[in-house]
Amino acid sequence: MERKRNRGRIGHPMKILALCTGDPERLPGKSYKTGIFKHAVSGAVMIDAEGLVGDAICNRKHHGGVEQAVYVEGSLTLDWWSRELGRPYEPGTFGENMVISDLDNRDVAVGDRFLTGDLVLEVTSCRMPCATFAARMADPKFVKRYAAAARPGIYCRVIGCGVVKAGMPVEHQAFAGEKVTMPELMETFGGRLSETDRARYLAAPIHYKLRAMLEPGI
Repeated sequence: MERKRNRGRIGHPMKILALCTGDPERLPGKSYKTGIFKHAVSGAVMIDAEGLVGDAICNRKHHGGVEQAVYVEGSLTLDWWSRELGRPYEPGTFGENMVISDLDNRDVAVGDRFLTGDLVLEVTSCRMPCATFAARMADPKFVKRYAAAARPGIYCRVIGCGVVKAGMPVEHQAFAGEKVTMPELMETFGGRLSETDRARYLAAPIHYKLRAMLEPGI
């Protein structure tokens, strides 16, 4: 049965709150440069199959690429983090490319789509925290803290390219099949799945690297 489309909470249509890009910057105490330092930009941004045009991606082995071209965070999740961190949350702090209003990351599943203007994003996987993220947050324990929060960010592929800007309305279109949510994906990453769960994961348009890990015989 097809799930309903989510236009946000009643009386609160979803919209793009921020679009964020970054330049290569060096983390304190590190020898390499990273593109995790994102900042909200004004004006329109072109998003193609590789993501936001002009955005820096330094480690392409683990970041970027067509299967995780755009990194999305929901404003409700970021509001939660603001309370957890005890300070206002500035867009781009987690390295996200797009902040969508009235969205809770926990409600998002693989195969969900976000539509705004000509742009169509399809969810492929969740964000897995890494040492670079912990260094960015200046907290060596932040990987465990982020995992324990069970509110991972959202990676998307670009199904339809487009020019977008902050303030544009967003439609959240739910995947028609069985759900594989972002928290579930984070919790089960690298673990053994039952045959039923593996079939459910493979039935969704999941990131190709995760698909390769789950395919029979791999």
